Amino acid sequence: MKILIIGDSCIDEFIYCDIERICPEAPVPVLKPVRSQQNPGMASNVVTNLKALGAKVDLVTNTSKIKKTRYVDARSGQMVMRVDKNDKCKPIQSLASTGKTMPYYIMENHDAVVISDYCKGFLNTHDIQQIAEMAKCPVFLDTKKQLGDWCKDINFIKINEFEHKKNFETIPNYPDLIDKLIITRGSKGCEHKDKLYPVPKVPIKDVSGAGDTFLAGLTVEYLKNNNIEQAIKFANECATTVVQKRGVTTL
Repeated sequence: MKILIIGDSCIDEFIYCDIERICPEAPVPVLKPVRSQQNPGMASNVVTNLKALGAKVDLVTNTSKIKKTRYVDARSGQMVMRVDKNDKCKPIQSLASTGKTMPYYIMENHDAVVISDYCKGFLNTHDIQQIAEMAKCPVFLDTKKQLGDWCKDINFIKINEFEHKKNFETIPNYPDLIDKLIITRGSKGCEHKDKLYPVPKVPIKDVSGAGDTFLAGLTVEYLKNNNIEQAIKFANECATTVVQKRGVTTL
């Protein structure tokens, strides 16, 4: 299968530290870095997981480097602080240097389009609406934006529990979107069309990137069998696997 990913990417950095005392100048821990790890994040993390599941992937993303640095207690795995650098990027039109326009990417022979929108400035609602209108294959959307009529041509919209609460008053105004929603609810599992798909209780070490893994599993399994219920169950399994490991983990 060939999948097109469009969205903003970042570098996920984890700096693991020894924390043994409190700073005398202020009530904060003193961090002594011992090791670090970097992974491609956001849309690029979706790509990494899709490739791990055997898909061929084309990526359209920002060239500027957004960086999320997490400082973590090496012994407990507890995140102490996160620092985001270059948190905004140029819009998709800035890719003109490639000599290609947006329709070029959509008109390629893809089996699915995945829009991984972290609201860092790469895509606006008009861009997403245009992509969905031009696509001749299933379109999956993961967005931090307020939902509206602009996503009416999306096939499936994956949002987490917090994002669903933010949209609680808006969604009833767009009844056509309700059956498109796939709501991830953390340790409770996932909800679609008022049906809860539970997950087993497991020791959770890090939820960073789990939503990207869920989205990758959902897309691949749906393309294999054209059954969204089975795709959700598989996506749950994928997310359950990675939350038991530290950092942003690939399947």
